[in-house]
Amino acid sequence: MEHLVGICIGIGLSAASGFRLFVPFLVLGVAQRVGVVPLGESFQWMGSTPALIAFSVALLLEVAAYYIPWLDNLLDTVATPAAVAAGTLLTVSLIPEFSPFVKWSMALIAGGGVAGTVQSGSVAARCASSATTGGVGNPVISTVELAGSVALSLLSLAIPVVAVILVLILCFFILRASRRFFRRRRTRTA
Repeated sequence: MEHLVGICIGIGLSAASGFRLFVPFLVLGVAQRVGVVPLGESFQWMGSTPALIAFSVALLLEVAAYYIPWLDNLLDTVATPAAVAAGTLLTVSLIPEFSPFVKWSMALIAGGGVAGTVQSGSVAARCASSATTGGVGNPVISTVELAGSVALSLLSLAIPVVAVILVLILCFFILRASRRFFRRRRTRTA
């Protein structure tokens, strides 16, 4: 059962990294530091004082940058592959003892895949906001993403199974919206 809980926490935190990259790292680091979540031996550094300071500073810079309309779209080009990597790292740090191949494969597919899907939905929302409001609506999108990342990170630690269910529902809607978009685009070009 503890294996499933660790995987659920990892997937929930991975989805949160699709909204904001450093929120789940900071939340996980603090949780590890206070003894709420045990991490693997090679991931104990996440709860160290230098790591928590680095996560805090990075989070402040990330949040501030996303409130600058032209910079937020530029950040998305870097944040998308970084979210996949972050989701993978967050998940692998919480997966219990499995063989390295199984552990990293699960982390990449589940954690990286979920983080990439959520980040893609976030990018699409920001692009739509930029196109329809000229970037004026982007701070609203940024605020919703930040709140979503904090809420999902905390929910992942408190009630991991519920967090995964919400993540699956969110991914379903993102993938469905993407499918509709590409279907409409295909019919316009045909």
